[in-house]
Amino acid sequence: MYIASETRYDKMVYNRCGASGLLLPAVSLGLWHNFGSNASFDNMVDICQTAFDLGITHFDLANNYGPVPGAAEENFGRILKKCLGAYRDELVISTKAGYDMWPGPYGNWGGKKYLVASLDQSLRRMGLDYVDIFYHHRPDAETPLEETARALDGIVRSGKALYVGISNYNKEQTIAIAKLFNEMGTPFIINQRRYSMFVRDIEKDGLKEYAAKNGIGIITFSPLAQGLLTNRYLNGIPESSRIRTDGRFLKEEAVNEETLRRVRALNEIAKERGQSLAQMALAWILRDGDITSVLIGASRASQVMDNVGMLENVQFSAEERMRIERILAER
Repeated sequence: MYIASETRYDKMVYNRCGASGLLLPAVSLGLWHNFGSNASFDNMVDICQTAFDLGITHFDLANNYGPVPGAAEENFGRILKKCLGAYRDELVISTKAGYDMWPGPYGNWGGKKYLVASLDQSLRRMGLDYVDIFYHHRPDAETPLEETARALDGIVRSGKALYVGISNYNKEQTIAIAKLFNEMGTPFIINQRRYSMFVRDIEKDGLKEYAAKNGIGIITFSPLAQGLLTNRYLNGIPESSRIRTDGRFLKEEAVNEETLRRVRALNEIAKERGQSLAQMALAWILRDGDITSVLIGASRASQVMDNVGMLENVQFSAEERMRIERILAER
């Protein structure tokens, strides 16, 4: 029988999510990769137990995570039943809907029928009465924004979610839906966006600054640029890498000499800081205090342990910041 570590909260940092009463761990676990129907269940259990023992209370899913779609939620439901369910009141569980999930005109995008039905399916797969955060996974230009916002508001009022989030919305889209949420009194607290040293769109479109000033949390995904910001590719592409085994997200052409030159230079700074490159890349995301939490993925428990270790050093000197910016600007 699993018994959680008594010291699980000792080293984790918890940040307030926007202007809400919810605290999120600085490191959250995303169940995007490695929790599908083709993965080892025992390994999934080990990853989740290790994460919780390290103070990671937030587990992030979506209806289409797998493969196959729905598999990650089903497997997480099995994990809850096996070991973590006894700690439900210590967990923040989030899921999403917005991408293609089932055939026909009602299984995609942002209409009320899809969002409500999808969450009902997600709750059944996980064996839950509610989720803590329910996200609209991507903007939908064809559905009136008010319909999407009212659907999310109604979901909270039904008791099936405690808070509302959005994902992949840019600054202007965030401002527009936040206005509707404010008018309805919806507990909208967070936007989930891609962010890393190599992908800085939330800085360019102004969302990072806007959210910090307006009480909206930001949680970021793909912080290691699908593994580029680790030591995995310092010497080329290993045969066991995701590029070779799962080419859905990181393509071989992304690992070019220009990119590797920057990765190696960043790795030298990380070594000077006493960190792995992955640890420094994660710490960099939290450097300004504007990001609520960074989502990590893991294929084994040791990666979770290494990633959480970055919290021992999240401060960057002015010189380090300048050197990193110079490397990132190189072409």
